[in-house]
Amino acid sequence: MTDVKAPDIKAVARAEAFARRAVAHAAGQGQAAEILADFLAGHAGKVLSGYMPMRTEIDPLPAMAAHRGPVGVPVIMAKAAPLKFREWSPGCRLIEGAFKALIPEDGAWVEPEVMIVPLLAWDARGFRLGYGGGFYDRTLQGLRAKGPVLAVGFAYAAQEVAEVPIDEFDQRLDAMVTEKGVTVFR
Repeated sequence: MTDVKAPDIKAVARAEAFARRAVAHAAGQGQAAEILADFLAGHAGKVLSGYMPMRTEIDPLPAMAAHRGPVGVPVIMAKAAPLKFREWSPGCRLIEGAFKALIPEDGAWVEPEVMIVPLLAWDARGFRLGYGGGFYDRTLQGLRAKGPVLAVGFAYAAQEVAEVPIDEFDQRLDAMVTEKGVTVFR
């Protein structure tokens, strides 16, 4: 085995996390969406952002549909830019956006107060490993500069690792929801 150089640590961690998530996904997400919906019920009326699940991501759509308030999904506007969020509702017309993620064809732009954040891995400190584009970290940093934003990670319990590799740009989650329950970090 060769030594992993510092710039490759996140790439290696992502490869391992993709494999771990695929196994968890095959086993099913159990009551994860219901647990997420129950957690979000305490934030009724606030603007929520969710995401359209891709590949083996855990599915937040039932919790998004149950939310009492506006719901948006992320739209990638440009490389290295914060995300924008287009209003979503069940049954709205979707089109393919960047990275083949589905986005609403039209609708109002919303600014989330609560964000459901997808991820590859997470740790007990509240850090997440994303896909490497920095979109969520950039977005959270910008939104938090304006006021409080609750960042809720949503993943399988099997995606927890001892320690996620981080750098100075990584934003902490406030809570983590899995099929096994809720962990609050702050």
